[in-house]
Amino acid sequence: MKKNSRLLFDGISGFFFPPRCAVCDGVLLPGTRICESCRGNVKRIAGPVCMRCGKPLSDVRTEYCGDCRRKNHSYLQGKAVFVYEGEIRQSMYRFKYGNRPEYAAFYAEEAAGMYGDWVRRQQTGVIIPVPMYRVRERRRGYNQAAVFARRLGEELGLPVEEPVARIRNTVPQKTLDDIGRKHNLKNAFHLGADIVKYKKVLLVDDIYTTGSTMDAVAQVLLSAGVKDIYYICISIGTGF
Repeated sequence: MKKNSRLLFDGISGFFFPPRCAVCDGVLLPGTRICESCRGNVKRIAGPVCMRCGKPLSDVRTEYCGDCRRKNHSYLQGKAVFVYEGEIRQSMYRFKYGNRPEYAAFYAEEAAGMYGDWVRRQQTGVIIPVPMYRVRERRRGYNQAAVFARRLGEELGLPVEEPVARIRNTVPQKTLDDIGRKHNLKNAFHLGADIVKYKKVLLVDDIYTTGSTMDAVAQVLLSAGVKDIYYICISIGTGF
């Protein structure tokens, strides 16, 4: 759906089903994304960040976070919109598990405003969401990364494709250490469509912690002939 058509659809549906604030979930007037009072309650990424994954850093003299210093990533560079804490943590939970896919509009507008120029400089040709295991997606009703990807594609004027499938169910990455994360994702993703026509790809996901999932998907794309891989996530953790 084109952006203008999407705005019209949002306006009509908002009349019958008032939108919810993507931060506090309060009822809004049609055409708005978050409450005015919530604008200052979310922590957007700012200040020094890791030059590889985009994670906030406490020292301006540091180029890479501890995680990126000790491991090689399969992507070139990534960006995050929010720090995964406080109100955004609750927002992300409702987005994923509380049937609030409409939050993606706010996330995408913020992402495009912060990183639209960066994406254009990289000359990425397509947006690809990190896939969800099909059984889990059917149970939830949607893949939150794909919903975000489609909204971001509208904002940036980029096509969105889903050539990668998650063919094996995995346990939550947050419950594992580095070695466990790698084994957990081994052979979990499969390329089901030709993507070689794109040499530069923008991956998107909802939450980034250590990057193991992003690396696993990136490796599948690299093996298919993609040259450069970047990513944008909605929120990113700290301390890894």
